[in-house]
Amino acid sequence: MPTQEEVREALRTVEDPELHIGIIDLGLIYGVTVAGEHSEDVNVSMTLTSPMCPVGPMFKAAVESKVMSLEGVKTAKVEITFTPPWDPRTMASDDAKVQLGIW
Repeated sequence: MPTQEEVREALRTVEDPELHIGIIDLGLIYGVTVAGEHSEDVNVSMTLTSPMCPVGPMFKAAVESKVMSLEGVKTAKVEITFTPPWDPRTMASDDAKVQLGIW
């Protein structure tokens, strides 16, 4: 069964489909919960770069698929939230800020 850290590490390979920067570096993942009798249920709380993101459903499916690919995961639920609103100036890593030209 994966830990929260292992889930986050796996999600590093998922990129925002428009920006081509990892969602962890962008700060789009707000929370990861691993629960269940044997920690096989994973819930991810995340946001999108824009509430009107045209690839939102595809993006959500990519995150669910990545979590489901981890050994021991039985269920993966991804919740999209816009609270707090995503702000790359405060939520993105330094590397992502450089890629976005916010430095």
